[in-house]
Amino acid sequence: MSRRKTSVNRRKFLKIAAGGATALTARLESAGAQQLARREPLPTVDVMTTERPGSDFMVDVIKSLGIEYIAANPASSFRSLQESFVNYGKNKDLEWLTCMHEESSVGIARGYFKIESKPMAAVMHGVVGLQHGAIAVYHTYCDRVPVYLILGNTFDATERRPGAEWRHSAQDVAALVREFIKWDDMPISLDHFAESAVRAYRFSVTPPMLPVALVADSELQERPMEPGARPHIPKLNIPKPPAGDPGAVAEMARMLLAAENPIITGGRLGRTQNSIQLLVELAETLQCPVQGGNFPSRHPLSGGNLGNADLILALEPPDLWGDTNTLTDQLVRTTKSDLKPGTKLLTINGDDLYMKSNYQDFQRFQETDFAIAADAEATLPSLIEAVKRLVTADRRRVFQERGAKIAAGRTQAQERARRQAAAVWNLSPLSHVRITYELWELIKNKDWSVVSGARPQGSGQLWNFDKHYQSFGGGQGASSAVPCAVGAALANRKYGRLSINFQNDGDLMYAPGVLWTAAHHRIPMLTIMNNNRGYHQEVMHLQTMACRHNRDLTTARIGTGIEDPNMDYAKLAQSMGWYAEGPITNPNDVGPALKRAIARVEAGEPALLDAVMQPR
Repeated sequence: MSRRKTSVNRRKFLKIAAGGATALTARLESAGAQQLARREPLPTVDVMTTERPGSDFMVDVIKSLGIEYIAANPASSFRSLQESFVNYGKNKDLEWLTCMHEESSVGIARGYFKIESKPMAAVMHGVVGLQHGAIAVYHTYCDRVPVYLILGNTFDATERRPGAEWRHSAQDVAALVREFIKWDDMPISLDHFAESAVRAYRFSVTPPMLPVALVADSELQERPMEPGARPHIPKLNIPKPPAGDPGAVAEMARMLLAAENPIITGGRLGRTQNSIQLLVELAETLQCPVQGGNFPSRHPLSGGNLGNADLILALEPPDLWGDTNTLTDQLVRTTKSDLKPGTKLLTINGDDLYMKSNYQDFQRFQETDFAIAADAEATLPSLIEAVKRLVTADRRRVFQERGAKIAAGRTQAQERARRQAAAVWNLSPLSHVRITYELWELIKNKDWSVVSGARPQGSGQLWNFDKHYQSFGGGQGASSAVPCAVGAALANRKYGRLSINFQNDGDLMYAPGVLWTAAHHRIPMLTIMNNNRGYHQEVMHLQTMACRHNRDLTTARIGTGIEDPNMDYAKLAQSMGWYAEGPITNPNDVGPALKRAIARVEAGEPALLDAVMQPR
């Protein structure tokens, strides 16, 4: 690194220091006059300035990837990179989002991808920031979502400032998360950074999609670029996802045609509108029912019973064993298959192309009869074509009769759901179904998007889910829901969509600071609190244990209840700039409160309703 001796009134120093330099110069001139009287030389000051730090080039590299947002809690290990984004990059085309916690930074990026189908970046500070954010990285890994992680670190021990910079740095900072990301690198030059940045992006969006990490060394960020240096930014070219072998696809088509009662499970499919359209086309060609995969909820083929199937085609299944077996949670756990004897299991699964061992999110092993290791969305066009080529007039007639029976059963299920809703309509605390039905009447003619991890209770039979952004599913570990919802609402903002988040109370309190991020960055969204004043799943676990041990059931809320005092989520949200109402306990207040909140969201604000709810 070059060091230049400059006098205190150097023009560039004055330009950088602005008004503060004027006062400094005046004091030094006074001191200088006294020194001259004593015949002492004027002092000089080491001023480290550069107009071409390495972080400026890093900004150019990251912008070349088409990343639109970076989320971060500010920290010293990427101070140069952040300053370059703000001043050199003008905070345009790639906006910096201020977060209260690294867990929220990663969660926002995860939710953003669910809507926009492109990665967002999250920056974390050395080992301490990464430890804060590691659980969110793991949630992202389990959800098979590509998040672009940038990790600040100071590798060269001789350049670390004493104290915190040593405690916050590591020889191998990405080791903390390497078991649950797809790839990482620690570049030692700007050319290295550019190549690895492009490589990381390509790896992250190639199925199976997973998070990646790129270390931005603080010295590489802050060191001036050599005069005339022109590091190269490689062209980004996204590989085509792997499709199934044509022979295997043809064999799978023959098996589908021969089945009398086939059913399709969509799994993680349905993250793009194209994948939903392909799934509909395959289902309509076969006239067979579909579960999951964001299959349109009002389609006559939506639903089905796996226990009645003689063949199941599972597309991108996250837990095939759990879908086809029942485990009884008792002192001696027992399991049984839910399938008829002889039922054939077929899979198309990108996870077969890449898997790690330490973290066991891949679930229990399920035997299959035919498996294709490929991306399901990329394989569906050839499978549909193969099926259509094989369909005869006789088989088409059989398919049509099968489809008519499925549609009739679908109508009966909708009527049962309406009767169940009527039975709990006036409950207080509020029933989930009351809110679901009241909300549907207000949004059914709008462009809406549920940004929660799961669809609201009762909505499957009433709401019309037919677009990929209306429901995106995915496992939601504790603490992950509200940051993910804010990220999805951020992606929806440019389209003017109404983002709706059904938010569990305990989950919100892990990272409530993300509410401020939503307000600060003008991210409109409606959040409806599922305020049951407890970690209710854990309440049920304790009740299960008390029954098993022949003990008192009434103690189950000790250590699991969120009460005494009760949380006031409306005041919490208001303190961070949200419009909020509640707690709401009267079911007749639900409709008017929803109208007021939706009006505020459509005006560009985030709004929260604190609804005191039934436990389940």
